[in-house]
Amino acid sequence: MSQALDTPPAASARPEPSGTDLAALAARHGLTVSGARPPLGAYVRQLWGRRHFILAFSQAKLTAQYSKAKLGQLWQVATPLLNAAVYFFIFGLLLGARKGIPSDAYVPFLVTGVFVFTFTQSSVLAGVRAIAGNLGLVRALHFPRASLPISFALQQLQQLLFSMIVLVVIMIGFRSYPDASWLLVIPALALQFVFNTGLALIFARMGSKTPDLAQLMPFVLRTWMYASGVMFSIPAMLEDKNVPAWLADVLQWNPAAIYMDLVRFALIDQYDSSYLPPHVWAFALGWAVLAGVVGFVYFWKAEERYGRG
Repeated sequence: MSQALDTPPAASARPEPSGTDLAALAARHGLTVSGARPPLGAYVRQLWGRRHFILAFSQAKLTAQYSKAKLGQLWQVATPLLNAAVYFFIFGLLLGARKGIPSDAYVPFLVTGVFVFTFTQSSVLAGVRAIAGNLGLVRALHFPRASLPISFALQQLQQLLFSMIVLVVIMIGFRSYPDASWLLVIPALALQFVFNTGLALIFARMGSKTPDLAQLMPFVLRTWMYASGVMFSIPAMLEDKNVPAWLADVLQWNPAAIYMDLVRFALIDQYDSSYLPPHVWAFALGWAVLAGVVGFVYFWKAEERYGRG
């Protein structure tokens, strides 16, 4: 009797299931790893399914951006205009950067450059903080993380479109009137948007692991701005300089300069094709495809790591 009480009944020992068995069991019941990176095609479909969220999120961010300022959304236009005024005083009046540009076209030239470059600059800066600045959202909800940098790039596009209203008024004030060439702004800005989105995706992944990148990027972008002909014509400024031909080509064919040249060519009557580098549309398309594809794939590769650790 005591032996029966002291000896536990023999239990049917079951071996612990292996990882392969668990994977097979999960697959049999349609379970997947939480936060796992989907295949590229499925990822694109998921993003398309979140298109309404991406648009609504960008609009909400745009509305909230200046909600605490008394002038509100007017700062969307006032900020680049004030920058243009400062650059006109420093570069146009003091440093004589108007070389090679007709005097009555310099203000439209400068304002267009500031607006178009600000579009790229703001997209990159927003992309750097897209993941790192929204960790609560990333950790709380399951959605394709590329929605965030794409939404921020879309926000900057909407902000640029508001600014274009003022730009049109400036063009008319300096006697550049609407004509068929103005329609070229549409494909130029569409290609720039794809390029900006690709950059936003690249820097969103980099910024998610290196938050200090947000402090460094303003210096990098300021250098890029000064090298892209925002305040001056690159060919005119290099005309009398002993500059290697390859360096002049690099400056003219860098994407920021390309997209500014296309918009200036479309809007400013005095800015004709002689100011454009050869094959400008091919370069604009190439930069957009390269940045868009590389940026998207590069961001997707780290999809399952965002918001962790």
